[in-house]
Amino acid sequence: MLFNSIEFVIFLPIVFVLYWFVINRNLKMQNFFVLVASYVFYGWWDWRFLSLIVFSSIIDFTVALQINGSNDKVKRKILLFVSIIVNIGLLGFFKYYNFFVDSFVEAFAQFGIQMNARSLNVILPVGISFYTFQTLSYTIDVYRKNLEPTRDVIAFFTFVAFFPQLVAGPIERAVNLLPQFYTKRTFDLEKARDGVKQILWGLFKKIIIADNCAFLVDDIFGSYADQPGSVLLLGALFFAFQIYGDFSGYSDIAIGTARLFGFSLMRNFAFPYFSRDIAEFWRRWHISLSTWFRDYVYIPLGGSRGTKFQQIRNTLIIFVVSGFWHGANWTFIVWGLLNGLYFLPLMLGKMNRRNMGVTAEGRLLPSFRETFQMGITFFLTLIAWIFFRAENVSQAFSYIGEMFSASIVSVPGMDYLKILPLVLIFIIIEWISRDKQHALEISHWPLVYRWSTYLILGFVVLLSFDKSPHAFIYFQF
Repeated sequence: MLFNSIEFVIFLPIVFVLYWFVINRNLKMQNFFVLVASYVFYGWWDWRFLSLIVFSSIIDFTVALQINGSNDKVKRKILLFVSIIVNIGLLGFFKYYNFFVDSFVEAFAQFGIQMNARSLNVILPVGISFYTFQTLSYTIDVYRKNLEPTRDVIAFFTFVAFFPQLVAGPIERAVNLLPQFYTKRTFDLEKARDGVKQILWGLFKKIIIADNCAFLVDDIFGSYADQPGSVLLLGALFFAFQIYGDFSGYSDIAIGTARLFGFSLMRNFAFPYFSRDIAEFWRRWHISLSTWFRDYVYIPLGGSRGTKFQQIRNTLIIFVVSGFWHGANWTFIVWGLLNGLYFLPLMLGKMNRRNMGVTAEGRLLPSFRETFQMGITFFLTLIAWIFFRAENVSQAFSYIGEMFSASIVSVPGMDYLKILPLVLIFIIIEWISRDKQHALEISHWPLVYRWSTYLILGFVVLLSFDKSPHAFIYFQF
């Protein structure tokens, strides 16, 4: 079920009313109701893949209890490996089987050896990358003794399948979300109001910004060989805002929806395009995934400790793995590697934590230095996004080559410029609220300006609501 669909518009109020006004006296029943609602939400896409979520939940619920009940180090490690192998095995089969088979065949073909390997018509279950990492982190935390395993099977299953963030995150940690299923929840009007505001802003980012950019991005990338460099530059720019509006829009809707039900999810985006270096960008972009890889891959590898070679190795591994997590295509791996190469000079020069605060904090406008830093960071990100969006690595290099041709100084047609004012308005709104949790956290504004903003955005979203909604980009990951 899509957040930007008629089905969800009907689904959400029904679940909300039943949750708060019918099944609100018994906590276990309330959790069970959320579990059923979550399975309906996910099963709306394809009910057959519910079995994967249930299977992963059973494995990690059972394994965690077994790990906690044993003092035998070997047995604990074996149980942990069972969880890792099952979860990563399922993810690997559905997401990467054909990639490895095809890459294997192509590699042998380079030496004149023809292999007859068969690819499978495997459907990628929506959200598998997200809920797999979420349930896997639970087992790892129990193994590390950072968390006591739960014996409440309903609470655990609901934690894994919680519908607001099930399909595209944030990737929650059990230490944050799971205890919230143990505590009686009471309706908080202020939380609910803030949740609605964040949902509204998320819908605006998805429907108005991302979807409008998508039309131009598809057109430009689909005909890039026939386009001047100036149009290709716009194509990269529009994709940067398409993927940001699409993915952070989903996160806003997820976090806002969870707040309606009395839950607090972790922040997933913190205005990343106002970053002053790549390290800051990755502290602000897809925070739940970046911190997951940091805690469960980077630090166990040794992190920033050890020799320079080990530091470089660990950094490149984490970025390449992050790229590969996004999909079975060499473009994602190159995208990850490129970001790793951007990051290395900062890390080696011990400058990767120099920009920890809000850009231009306490000021309306950034300094010249901050503007220059943001411009360079955004440009580097823009180049990397071309690899992310391209069909293959060859196309990405061709696109970049054509973009930096002499025609980059030509004037694009008006059809490609008409959306720029909308993007500019979007940037201004985000800039004004860059020190807040989300852009509509504007309770300090005068009443008339505040409500005018809500009504205008609501009207624009309602007017643009499509009966055939566009899926979110990260559904494919």
